[in-house]
This record gives sequence, C-alpha cells and structure tokens, in this order.
Amino acid sequence: MKTKILTGSMIAAYALLNIPAFAEEVTLDPIVVSADFREAKLSETANSVSVIGEEEIYDKSSSAFEEVIGKTPNVNFASGASRAHYIQIRGIGERSQFSTPVNPSVGLNIDGIEFSQSALAVTLFDVNQIEVLRGPQGTTFGATGMAGVVNIQSNEPTKETEGHIEATVGNYNTKALGAAIGGTLIEDTLLGRFSIYKNTSDGFMKNWHIDSEGNEISQDDTNNIDELTAKAKLRWFASDNHTIDLNYMHIDVDNGYDAFSLDNTRTTHSDEQGKDTQKTDAFSLISTYQVNPKMHLVSKVSHSNSDLEYSYDEDWSYVGEFSDTLGPYSYFDQYLRDREQTDMDVRLVSDEEGRIFNNSTDWTMGVYLKNYSEDLTRNRRKEDVYVLFTNDYSTKNRAIYGQLDSTLTPKLTLTTGFRAEKWEVSYSDSDNSNIHTDENLFGGKIGLQYQHDNSHLYYVSLSKGYKPGGVNADNNVPSPEYKEYQTESLWNIDAGVNANYFENTLISRLNLFYGKRKDQQVKIYDAYALQEWSDYLTNAAEGHYYGLEAELDYYPNDTVHFYGSLGLLKSKFDDYAEYDAQGNLVPSFLEGRAPAHAPEYQYNIGVDYRFVENWTFKANAEGKGSYYFSNTHNEKSTAYTLFNSSLEYTYDNWTATVWVRNLTDEDYYVRGFYWYQDPAIGYAESRYTQFGAPRTVGFTVAYDF
Repeated sequence: MKTKILTGSMIAAYALLNIPAFAEEVTLDPIVVSADFREAKLSETANSVSVIGEEEIYDKSSSAFEEVIGKTPNVNFASGASRAHYIQIRGIGERSQFSTPVNPSVGLNIDGIEFSQSALAVTLFDVNQIEVLRGPQGTTFGATGMAGVVNIQSNEPTKETEGHIEATVGNYNTKALGAAIGGTLIEDTLLGRFSIYKNTSDGFMKNWHIDSEGNEISQDDTNNIDELTAKAKLRWFASDNHTIDLNYMHIDVDNGYDAFSLDNTRTTHSDEQGKDTQKTDAFSLISTYQVNPKMHLVSKVSHSNSDLEYSYDEDWSYVGEFSDTLGPYSYFDQYLRDREQTDMDVRLVSDEEGRIFNNSTDWTMGVYLKNYSEDLTRNRRKEDVYVLFTNDYSTKNRAIYGQLDSTLTPKLTLTTGFRAEKWEVSYSDSDNSNIHTDENLFGGKIGLQYQHDNSHLYYVSLSKGYKPGGVNADNNVPSPEYKEYQTESLWNIDAGVNANYFENTLISRLNLFYGKRKDQQVKIYDAYALQEWSDYLTNAAEGHYYGLEAELDYYPNDTVHFYGSLGLLKSKFDDYAEYDAQGNLVPSFLEGRAPAHAPEYQYNIGVDYRFVENWTFKANAEGKGSYYFSNTHNEKSTAYTLFNSSLEYTYDNWTATVWVRNLTDEDYYVRGFYWYQDPAIGYAESRYTQFGAPRTVGFTVAYDF
C-alpha cells in the first residue's frame, strides 16, 4: 500500500511541476553551482541539486548546520552528540562513530577543504552558498561522494571594501557575535576577506544529580554550545593569466555532551558530563593558470589537522541513584582522535577554443592524491577499572579522472565521466590487530541533457559510486566473518526536468531516481553482555531505493515569494547475509525492511512577504516522516512538522530580525537506541531518544557596509 502511495505521489508531483507553459521564453535563473568541474547555472545543471543561498542563510548563523540543510529533499541527519556529525542523503550515510574507523558516504567540502569526517566544524556565518548534490558523484569526488556531496562556499574577497557585523541573543542564554571585512589589500594585485564568529548557548537540556558528598547539583549548561570560527581568504592576481586563492580556517568547538536520560525527558541525571569538541587548523591553496587560449590548469592542495574529543557518562546516572540490589554502576567513555588529511588535485580544463572532436566537446582530465590518518585513544572506566584501547588508521588514495561534454546537436549534450582510484588501508591497534589492504575502485557517469527551449531542460544519467571497505576495531563482534567488511558499490539512475513558466515567475526542478546497492554497508550494534556492547559494520548483499526530489519557487509579484520542496524515498534491504558465532548464515529480520534514517517523505513549504516598505515576514513549515533509528532494532522516530517564522526590518545598512524556530514547541527526535540501560527496570531493553531543538526565540541585528 505504501509503495502505491509513493508511486502515486511521484506521478502527481510530476504532473504538477510540468503544467503547460503559457509564457514567453525567458532567461533561466542566475544561481550558479560550482561543485562540478565547470560552473553552471542551477537551471542548466543536469543533476539533483539544491542550493541554499545567502538570503536564506542570512539570519541563521547561530542555527545548526544540519538543521538548515535538513530542509532540502531527501537529506537527513543523525545526532548522538552536541551536533550531528553525519549527514544522510537518500537514506545513505553514517550515523555515529565509536572505536571503528569509518569512511564517509556523503562528502563535505568548505572552501576547497574536505571535512567529510568532521561536520562539527561547519558554522554558517559569512557563508555565501550551500550546494547539496544528491546521488553518486564518483567522477568528481570519488570515494567520499557515493551518496552525494555538500559543498559550502564562504563569501569571496571583493575589490570594494565591504563588511558585515552581526549580533544575536536568544533564549537558552544564546549569544553570538561575528564580524567580516574584505576588500583590496594591494591595488590590482591582492584582495582579502577576514571573518570571526563566536556562538554560545546553554543548550536545551538540564542536569540534576547528587554528588559524592550528598549535595544536590542543578545545571542547565551541561549540553552547551561553544563555537569559534575564524576564516581568512586571500586572492592574488599573480599575473594576467594566473590567480591564486588561499583559504585558511581555524575552528575551536568546545561543546558539552549530555543529551540522554533514563526517563526520556530533557533532564539528565549524569554526574560525569561528556564533551564534544573539535580543534582544527586547515588551509587550501588553489591556483588557476590560463595555459593558453585552449585550456587552463587548476591545481589545489589542502591540509587539515583536527583534535577531537567525544565523551559521555555511559550510565546516564549518578552514583547511588539506585539501590545496590538493582546493580548500580558508574561507567565513563572517552574517545580522543587526532585526524590529519592532505589532498592534492591537479586538473586541465578545456576552454572554448580547446574543444575537440570538430569543436564539439569540452574536456577535463586530472589526477588526485590524498593521505588521511586517524589515531584513536579510547579511555573507558568501568567502576574503578580503567581500560585503554588505541588504534591507528591511515588511507592513501591515488586517482585519475576525466570527463567529456559532447554537443551532439545544438540542443543535445552527452556527458561521459570516469574515475579510477587506488585505495590503500593500514590499520593496527592495541589488541594486536594489523591489517593492510589495497583495492582498485572505479566510478563514473554517462548522461544526456536536452535543452528543449530557454525554459525547459530535460536530462537523464547513469552514475556509479563506491565506498571502500574497512576493518572493525572491536574484537567482540558476533562472528569472525564481521572483522572486516567489503566495498559497497551503487548504480544510480536520475531523470529530471528544470523548467520555468509565466515569464520566470514559476520555477521548478523535478528529479526521479532509482538506485541499486551491492554489498551494502550496514552499521549494527550488539549487546554481547550486560552493560557491554560492540558496534560494527557489515555488508548486506543487496539493496535498492527509488523516489523523487521536487522544488518549486513562485513569485506572483515583487513582494511575495512562495516556495516548496518535496522528497519521497522508498528504500529497503533486498538480501541480507547474517552470521552466527560459528560463521553460519542465519535469517535476518532486516531483509525487506528499510535501512535506518531513511524517511519516506520530507517537505518544506513557506512564504516570504514584504508587506510594507522595509518590513519582511517569513514563515515556513518543514516536515519529515518516521524512520528507523537503527539497523539493530525496529524502534522508529515519530513523524513531525516544525513551524518557523521571522520578522525582518531593514533601514539603510541595518537589518533587525526577530525569529522563532519550532514555533509550536514540537517534541521530535534526532537519535534513538533500544538496549539495556536502566537498573530500575532490571536492565530490560527499552527505547531511549535524543530530543531535537525545542522552541527557540531570538533577535539578530546586523550592519552591512
């Protein structure tokens, strides 16, 4: 029945977004997507892409990054920390990390620097645009883009001196202050832009416990937010045909982590609160050199070094909260990571005079190198026993890639792309595991786009993405078969249309997709003893998904903007191989079920209304269907709808905004578990959830010059 509803919704959405055009042919929208080899207008992009522009980000600097992009079709996130560390696209993506190294399914790039493993680094101040690319991006991004890529661009340096100052106050003791300034540093030679932003909040949880001396302790900041981001951008015009861009980022996130309670309320009883921190220094250096009128050379090197801590009170209680007969315990878990990554990417890109095959084909070819290392120290205390575990994980990527964009007719273009990647892994740990692997990975794309007229672009593409295999750190996996897991591959078909109607007042993007996953990587956790569990990655034999993404903008006049988006997703495990302790195959309850964090629908509808001069009212409703929290049990989130609104006043260079998020104070959940945790019920398996943000109210004032 659900499949019929989903299919019917897809047909209805297609009919809605492809009504006949009665308007004159007009130029399509000016939004530019830069994540591919060549910049292209959004309306001319033959891919499922959502773009969140500066006007949408303007009053959201203090918002969580994952909540902002979570409004786009078929994009979800998993928390389990102070912020969400991982993003899922079309139901594919990580949800957590403990001892085992993980390879990302969704790529994340900020100003040419990869942060796929460290989304905690993302803040939205001085950001110009966010691009969300859904589906495999194997040609362009390789192993980090199997499910899709999120590309974030900060504001660029300008010749004219300009700046932005912003301050925010809100409930939960939210305070934020930021400043950005840029302009010419050396006439006709050097431009620069610098920004700094500090965001703090007590968080949405309270804590009450009794300390070791019998004193009652009450706190409201154990799940606090404390984030500092500094950026510097320089653009050097080295010569008439050579430009060099330097981007530098310093991130200092010192958040608390105290989000779960035994009674599923916003009041925790932990007596040892955790941390969710990240300190990063990173840079990218991008050189664009016009070799001759036929081609230009783009060379990029980037480097990042991050120190992270993820820790928590494992028992969620204070010592003495339960009587001895119920077996009280005091556990604490801490994960310290040092991540270092260096990327090099060199590509030749043709220009108009460099087209080949009788001046019909643009071309790109390049080489890519990446070195990544992650050193873990896990400190776990079980009562008075301290357990130390360490592991070292490193990967080396070496890739070559190329793409051809061939004009078959004045309206029809064929795109073919290919990437070959050598992936090497080295792993060792304090349990004397030493594993070294290497494999060859292949991805690519073939697509057709048809520009029917100035207002209609049709496209279809077949793409292949891949995600490398790896090793599970925990030796307590239920079977030796689970110590290592294999590479996953994904074949995906997209078909869509970008259109505009009525003199460009109605703009739509519609994409239908189908994907087939082979050796699908699955995250599982297993409670192998009371108060003891292991998490590990394994492979389902096969899985598939299908659905649609649709976006609509309507401008009936100069004062009103209506918009909406819809994501529909049907995903399931087709075949799942599960092993017992002896290595024998056994039936799995996952077969035929949807993977975790894959809601069947998402939507966002809203309006921007400038009702009198200088005043703008904005309101939107965003909703999401229920989804499984994990691949280990059948607990699901609840479907929800959140309402948000703001009132903005602009005078000269000043802007003042009053905003409310989650207007109706809806309870919803961003992470969930089902396991043995509560001594008061004899450690019976129970459902435990982490709340999303409650109603938040704030005031932001900004000055642009």
